[in-house]
Amino acid sequence: MPLIALTGGIASGKSTIARRLAEHGAIIVDADAIVRDVQAPGSPVLERIAEVFGPEVIAEDGSLDRPALGARVFGDPEQLAQLNAIVHPAVRDESQRRFTDALAADPHAVVVYDVPLLVEARVDDPWDLIVVAHTPAEERLRRLVELRGMDEAAARERIGAQVSDEKRLAIADVVIETGGALAETVAQADALWERLCTG
Repeated sequence: MPLIALTGGIASGKSTIARRLAEHGAIIVDADAIVRDVQAPGSPVLERIAEVFGPEVIAEDGSLDRPALGARVFGDPEQLAQLNAIVHPAVRDESQRRFTDALAADPHAVVVYDVPLLVEARVDDPWDLIVVAHTPAEERLRRLVELRGMDEAAARERIGAQVSDEKRLAIADVVIETGGALAETVAQADALWERLCTG
């Protein structure tokens, strides 16, 4: 079972690649979805977040108020590190459980871990291949502002909170350039799938 790590900065086109690989038959394990799952109301992770960051990061319905938490931690490396220390271990455990389940269901499956914070949290795990979706930061900024409606200052802060493109590219086994047309990104994802199936 090839275990592939797929990473990239915010608005880098990583989800487009993951969707294309899923169309080919890959099993996608989405780190962002796992983060939401482990932070569900009543979870130990959410309780710990409330202890550390205060009740103002919990919405009226008992769920995590993501914008309120984001406003607290983005731009503050110390608080972001505190949050990561709470969330990352739970995400690691749950993702490993999902990898194991995928292998049990199909020993020949191609499992792709769609993970934004690979460099920050999981770079030393035993990946068969690390794939980096790469678009220059200025293009990612444009996408966040024009396509997602994000305030430019907030978008710059969000990009700045992630590791540099250089650090991401330094760990890549495969780089998929996602700054051009969608068809070009899809073609590169198709070529990656071909490599995974024949290699």
